[in-house]
Amino acid sequence: MRIAVVHRDRCHPIKCGKECILYCPRVRTGDETIVIGEEGKAVISEELCVGCGICIKKCPFGALDIVTLPEELDNPTHRYGTNGFALYGLPIPVEGKVTGILGANGIGKSTAVKILCGQLVPNLGNPDDGSNWEGILKQYTGTELYDYLQQVSKSSIKPSLKPQYIDYIPKAFKGTVSELLSSTDERGMLNHYIHEFRLESLLDRPIGKLSGGELQRVAITACLSRDADFYFLDEITPFLDIYQRMIAARLIRELAVTRPVVIVEHDLAILDMLADTVHVAYGKPSVFGIITRPKGVRIGINQYLEGFLPEENVRFRDYAVTFETRFHTHDAARQTLIAFPEMEKKYGDTFSLSISAGEILAGEVLGLVGANGIGKSTFAKLLAGVEKPDRGEMDKTVRIAYKPQYVKGDSSVSVEFLLRQACRSFDSSYYQHEIIEPLSITPILQSPVDQLSGGELQRVSIALCLSQDADLYILDEPSAHLDVEQRVKLARVLRRHAEGREAGIIVIDHDIYLIDMISERMLVFDGTPGVAGAAYGPYNMKDGMNHFLKGLDITFRRDQSGRPRINKPESYLDREQRAKGEYYYADISKP
Repeated sequence: MRIAVVHRDRCHPIKCGKECILYCPRVRTGDETIVIGEEGKAVISEELCVGCGICIKKCPFGALDIVTLPEELDNPTHRYGTNGFALYGLPIPVEGKVTGILGANGIGKSTAVKILCGQLVPNLGNPDDGSNWEGILKQYTGTELYDYLQQVSKSSIKPSLKPQYIDYIPKAFKGTVSELLSSTDERGMLNHYIHEFRLESLLDRPIGKLSGGELQRVAITACLSRDADFYFLDEITPFLDIYQRMIAARLIRELAVTRPVVIVEHDLAILDMLADTVHVAYGKPSVFGIITRPKGVRIGINQYLEGFLPEENVRFRDYAVTFETRFHTHDAARQTLIAFPEMEKKYGDTFSLSISAGEILAGEVLGLVGANGIGKSTFAKLLAGVEKPDRGEMDKTVRIAYKPQYVKGDSSVSVEFLLRQACRSFDSSYYQHEIIEPLSITPILQSPVDQLSGGELQRVSIALCLSQDADLYILDEPSAHLDVEQRVKLARVLRRHAEGREAGIIVIDHDIYLIDMISERMLVFDGTPGVAGAAYGPYNMKDGMNHFLKGLDITFRRDQSGRPRINKPESYLDREQRAKGEYYYADISKP
């Protein structure tokens, strides 16, 4: 079975000279395999296409994809029009359990949830024939999903959704936090969630004045407060610190005792702890997606990281995601790049930050961890010269590139134009192979910056930071809205960039897996959020993680795949590691 996809936002026949048509062998023989449709975009006949791939290589904008799928795949569950994205399979909500969906961005997770919520009627891959529930129910007869989909077809399912991109909420609602949350209090649990998330001080604040982390907590609270038959939460962790992530996971687990919950999450530590089962979603982003049957959480995550699904006999990635320990076992011999002095910064009587003297080494990646509101971003701004310390002074000769925590796409210029302005070596093979390709920016080069999604804008912001000629690169929460594979590629890009340029890189992030993969040393921030913070270190990874996780009151182990996993509280391994003072990197052979 062959499907052809035309990415309409990248298809520009006037600019390219219609090379896909000119070079198509079937068109040369007289067939209308590729034509220009009524909307001025290319249309490919999947029946006539022989899959030679010439049009794909000739298209200068990467607007075409032709994929041959396994014969055993039935008709798609849904397809977005002729030459559009195709989804195969659906996740299964189970009452009393949390079902996770693990997969790349653009692989069909949101489409599947829209179907489960009744917002989208699946067309079984026949967009021209219209959508109908009769056909989908016939296809799922005898399966675990039949009864659920039958209720959806009768509009008897009430869903509660937390969207992926929370920055759209202020555009849809203009009132205060209290006004928004009071409209969602259908279970009598609102005050409980407000207390757990510490939202009391935000209730009178306008929605448009909230930070990303505050808006995320409000969005989760609103979703959980509704009385629904089905709860879906799309990425609960962006902009939340590890403490808030643990609270969110606990509250979702409490709800899932009696209600079906489906969650999409790219923080594997939280997904591992939160979900009961996992559906792996694989395929090619924006082309097709396949959702597997449910798997055990440990097995599903490990298979996803391996890139191979034994039950399906499918390898969907040509490399495995591994968690290396080479940076964690010894100190690399590196020269000091930057020495920062003892510094203090006070914001009146509201917040104060104290920093001990330390150094950043040439070629290293230094991880910064700690709660929100504890001073990590303030420290980054002090280093970058955005803020001035009250005591102590940075070396002003150090060239610093800084990517802030919150990025905005408020320009209508193309991504390529923006990057060319920031970098003189845009056309060099080094820039293309080390930044553009691994960050997957090529497909969006012609897209206006103000039309990018959150994940796309994040990758462009990272590229802009790395495009600068600097001694030190500071990236504040670069993993927000990136999927697992993009985070792995980000780790590789940053490590290669640091070593290749003999530069220092500071990464502030709350994804422990990313910090584990990327860092050589750590700086740990402690204190009272919003009141006072202090920086400790830099430590080697083992000492830094032990310091950090002891304050968090959780222990990690590595399973047989080398992947860090959170121990269950009061389990044998948890008690054993606490007794030894080993909160991280314990040598555990059991899965």
